[in-house]
Amino acid sequence: MTSRYRVTSVADVHEEGGWVFTVRDEHGGDEEVLLVPCEDGVEAWVNRCTHEAQRLYREGVGAVVRNGEVVCPKHGSMFDTCSGHCDNGEAADTTLVDVDITVEDGQVYLTDDDVRYLHDGLKQDDEDDGGPSSTSHIQF
Repeated sequence: MTSRYRVTSVADVHEEGGWVFTVRDEHGGDEEVLLVPCEDGVEAWVNRCTHEAQRLYREGVGAVVRNGEVVCPKHGSMFDTCSGHCDNGEAADTTLVDVDITVEDGQVYLTDDDVRYLHDGLKQDDEDDGGPSSTSHIQF
């Protein structure tokens, strides 16, 4: 039987441009999940670039989503919000790791049996994610 946990609403994800929450996997490790708008719905991806362990959604910034793509802040690779596929930059020809969700009546539910919801927001640790500083050279 699939368990489900209400995370947020589709409207909130679309309004914010992204939503992040933390789960615990079957091995006891904590992982961040990024919800992003996909057409009228929402998709869920592990909050990590496939090229390096770089957060796509960052504290105080959120996720940078442009023209239906999530932009990695470190090297600029862009991932399609609906498919998770990247066709450019350092992460070219890779796809983000998906997390099972269900959208019902405008609400987003975590339905992935391999993880358990912990809390909204990023992992609560002091790790530096190696992201770019305020002097980053990424331009749009």
